[in-house]
Amino acid sequence: MFRRDPARAALTDLGGVLGRDLTHLRPLLRAALPGGGVIAVARGGRQLSAPLRLPGAADGPFELASVSKPFTAALAAELVRAGQLDWDAPLSALGGPLRGLPRSVTAWRLATHTAGLPTHPARAAVTVLTRYHDPYGGMDARAVLDSVRRWAGPPGRFRYSNLGAGTLALAGAVAAGEPCSAAGYGRALRRFVTGPLNLHVTLDPPRLSGPAGPPTGFGPLAGAGGLFASPGDLLAFGRAHLHGPLGDHWVAAQRPPGLPAGLEVTAGWLARGPLRWHDGVARHARAGLAFHAGTGAVAAILARGGEPLLGRRAALSALLLRLLE
Repeated sequence: MFRRDPARAALTDLGGVLGRDLTHLRPLLRAALPGGGVIAVARGGRQLSAPLRLPGAADGPFELASVSKPFTAALAAELVRAGQLDWDAPLSALGGPLRGLPRSVTAWRLATHTAGLPTHPARAAVTVLTRYHDPYGGMDARAVLDSVRRWAGPPGRFRYSNLGAGTLALAGAVAAGEPCSAAGYGRALRRFVTGPLNLHVTLDPPRLSGPAGPPTGFGPLAGAGGLFASPGDLLAFGRAHLHGPLGDHWVAAQRPPGLPAGLEVTAGWLARGPLRWHDGVARHARAGLAFHAGTGAVAAILARGGEPLLGRRAALSALLLRLLE
């Protein structure tokens, strides 16, 4: 008896939901998930998760890595709709621990990586080696905000920034009346975003078995990469953008200097035409989420294993987009 090719079988099932023949993506799928993972898609009333070489792991939760950033942007958007935050006002106007931030640092600029901040706090250049699985764990919120005060440059140019996204999460906590901390961000996110959508998205790492390794710690920059969720919760979050509950902060895209050709950015998302997506890499996991405003299709990929040292890099993000294009 011949064994059914699991990659071909998964793509056939996924294509049935998306209404497309996806079998030509087998080489890309194998490159994107060499250690296994989950692909989940939804369109209209149909939804499917296809686990690959990870029995019992299809429902997660998985590390979201930088796919946490769209959740942080959604929190900011809900606070704006509630009148507790202004996209374009200096965050220093919120007072308290945010007092003294440069006036150029606004929620919109942080959400679109155009606030003039470096990718990481300066000390992360050392802690990435000394605290490999927890590079920001030696910091607190005050250290994050001090880094913003010290290193913010002229705004306007795109520069992808964990420091910026983490700062937006801390500002969201303050605007929501919570402590300026990762825990405060988690409570604000639950109250304004994940609770109303009935999503189980958490800052608490799950117990992981097998050779995956410990999850990556983000400390006070949890809003940049510290969330955990299941494939089903990711799909529901993506669909909430298309069907109204999360407003329209993701619609208006812009093209600041510094973006690669053909790309735009909006609050929490990269954009190309009707596509919105974000992907991320942790120490032992990769994640991606995308949705198509024209077709209503949503796709999520959650993979075990970090970016490969050999072979095709960025294969997960390429597969994510090819599923929906």
